[in-house]
Amino acid sequence: MSTPTPPPTPSSRELEAEVLRTRADLAASIDELTTRLSPGYQASRIAQEAKQAASDAGAMAAGAFGHKNSEHKNGPAQDPRRARNAKVVIGAAIGLVAIGTAVVVTAVLRRARG
Repeated sequence: MSTPTPPPTPSSRELEAEVLRTRADLAASIDELTTRLSPGYQASRIAQEAKQAASDAGAMAAGAFGHKNSEHKNGPAQDPRRARNAKVVIGAAIGLVAIGTAVVVTAVLRRARG
């Protein structure tokens, strides 16, 4: 019987190359996480989402997403999160109008009473 030969072990150059690749991958991952978690990136992302929600809300209020225009293919109807955000903006606007109306009516009634 012959003794089985052990599997070949990687050379030190191969190991060094693998370590360098792993370090580069790790550095890239850390850079990406640092960028994604930075307050500036988060603020710009939130601002962009708010602008998109306001735009979608305006389009929904105008009934633009009921049409099959090519420019509206990527509207909130295809993305549940965007549709929800647009509905929140519409609800907030309606709420602000209702509160404003209540304040004005209350002020007018108080002046009328004297």
